Amino acid sequence: MDEQLAGWSDPAARLREALEKDEFALYCQPILALAAELRGSERYPMAEVLVRMREEERALLPPGEFLPVFEHYGMMPQLDRWVLRHVVQHLARGSRIPRFTINVSGQTLQDSQFPPFAAAELRAAGVPMNAVLFEIDESDILTRLETAARFGSAVKAFGGGLLIDGFGRRAVSFAPFKALRLDYVKVDGSVIRRLLASEAAQSKLKAVVRVADALGIGVVAECVEEQGVLGRLKALDVGFAQGFGVAQPQPMESFVGKPSASTP
Repeated sequence: MDEQLAGWSDPAARLREALEKDEFALYCQPILALAAELRGSERYPMAEVLVRMREEERALLPPGEFLPVFEHYGMMPQLDRWVLRHVVQHLARGSRIPRFTINVSGQTLQDSQFPPFAAAELRAAGVPMNAVLFEIDESDILTRLETAARFGSAVKAFGGGLLIDGFGRRAVSFAPFKALRLDYVKVDGSVIRRLLASEAAQSKLKAVVRVADALGIGVVAECVEEQGVLGRLKALDVGFAQGFGVAQPQPMESFVGKPSASTP
């Protein structure tokens, strides 16, 4: 974390200042519906929210340069609240993408007040409760399964959505599928990138699709960078795809407006 702290005499104070002054920018990466029956009227029915931090001399900092500092000082719940609040404000103004996935940290999973906060923000803004999906990394679920299950139950109680990120990075365990009432599972890029060359990767993905279909869970392939991979995903009945070969991350404000099947 030394590199992240360089130039910050009081890192915790710097982070609090950034939160108070809204010194962050939200980007989002659209997620493509591969099958026509999953699209409805939207080719891109959802997008993942990505956060950047503004630094005067260095423009926008990528997450790897500031998230470890937030984690070190136990301040991830404050950042996750900031992101949630601003995503809800965007949705309230009107969004060409109707649903967003927001990454929540392991620290936020342990914050029992976060789900009520999220529900209150959505309700106050008049935004549908299911317009936000909370994206939880598989490693946080496996190391905090009971905590994640409590968080998930609280989210589902007010109508929010749940998504596992990074699934299949390790040996596949379907325990999280049973512990949480998931809406989607996002298959890790380490599987997707090897899809064209590895039978083992194909077998792992087929197993995920089979179990997810049986449980009514949507499957998202992340890190899709080649058209050949898109074709293979369709052949394997994967429902959704995300990656630079699908759509580049863009500033969230560029999606303000009415939904359209041709966007972005």
